[in-house]
Amino acid sequence: MTATSRHRTRAAWLAFSLLTGALAQGPAPSAQVPGELAQRQTKNAPVPAARTPAPLTAAEKKAFQALFVKARPATLRIEDCATNDCREPDGVGTAFLISADGLALTAYHVVHGARNLVAVTADRKRLSVEVVGFDDQQDVALLRVNVAGAVPFLPLAPARPAVGDAALSIGNGDGAFLQPKTGRVLGLDAASDRADFVDRALQLSVPLVPGDSGGPVLNARGEVVGVVSYISVEGRAQKITSYAVPLTLGDPLVSDLKRGVKRPAPVIGVGLDGELSFLSDLPESLFARANKDLELGLGGTPGAFFTSVMPGSPAAQAGLRPLRYDARGKKTSGDVVSAVNGKRVVNFSAFQYAVRAHRPGDTVTLTVLRDGQTLSVKLTLVGRDSIKAEAE
Repeated sequence: MTATSRHRTRAAWLAFSLLTGALAQGPAPSAQVPGELAQRQTKNAPVPAARTPAPLTAAEKKAFQALFVKARPATLRIEDCATNDCREPDGVGTAFLISADGLALTAYHVVHGARNLVAVTADRKRLSVEVVGFDDQQDVALLRVNVAGAVPFLPLAPARPAVGDAALSIGNGDGAFLQPKTGRVLGLDAASDRADFVDRALQLSVPLVPGDSGGPVLNARGEVVGVVSYISVEGRAQKITSYAVPLTLGDPLVSDLKRGVKRPAPVIGVGLDGELSFLSDLPESLFARANKDLELGLGGTPGAFFTSVMPGSPAAQAGLRPLRYDARGKKTSGDVVSAVNGKRVVNFSAFQYAVRAHRPGDTVTLTVLRDGQTLSVKLTLVGRDSIKAEAE
């Protein structure tokens, strides 16, 4: 079976399941958005049951236009430059200054894995950047921008926003350069359905896109209430819901980053990529059906399977086997992880959550099903920044 025909099989199975209502127990497949630094997938996240937010009033729009002019000089375009002239950066994101001496906040996924970071100011000056601290799981990084003197900066808000508050973000999405987008706060403490996305996030109606990540979310007083982190794209209308890491004045996270704290997320070095990534949160009740219909050959016990193992990772050192196909499309190998430290996992998403509950340096025991046999595999977690490729 070729890659193309496997794609058709996947599509046919999805269509049949949707027609019969079998997928009603789980979320729809996630979409992908290209072109962002350390590209992250969009996700299907729960949207509050509250009514559609009211559009901004004429007075709010006018106030935000004035606020944008005032706040824009404190925002930055972040580029990952492979060459000195950086005519075609490898990735683009956003950051914003929080101190007169050049400290700036951004989303960690904007700078993770970057080779040569450059900050571009509103007046097009290009400045070197150093990562001072980061928290991978919270998706926030603190940068030191090489400024020549005192610079304008944005203050952190003393308190969280309220649902319904108007919000302004400034970013570099869709090739724009530090442009404004507005909307309202839809919810507080929004739950994430993926282990590698920020939980307890601000949920916004601001129509953000890749390139806006790392930008500020400002209230009507021009105070920062959050850092843009990720978006969801839902339905045929491609409805965008945006999410931000909430931050307020005196937040211990900011204090930790200023002290140089660096917290990588724990990983073992496996991934579920390509055409099968839509099965990451497959319900337990559908495992056997997907296994049969997609000819995965993984047996009858639900668990986490994966399609890649990163070279040199704990998973590689432990000999874990990814799902593989021969030239005819026949499955030739593949492990299924059914438990982490004795706690059952039924899909790749549950596996991610189980791993992220630990820290780099922790040793975990995996229960692995291989060719009809049950194995116990011990390995030590490492930080995600120590593995070149994206992994869990």
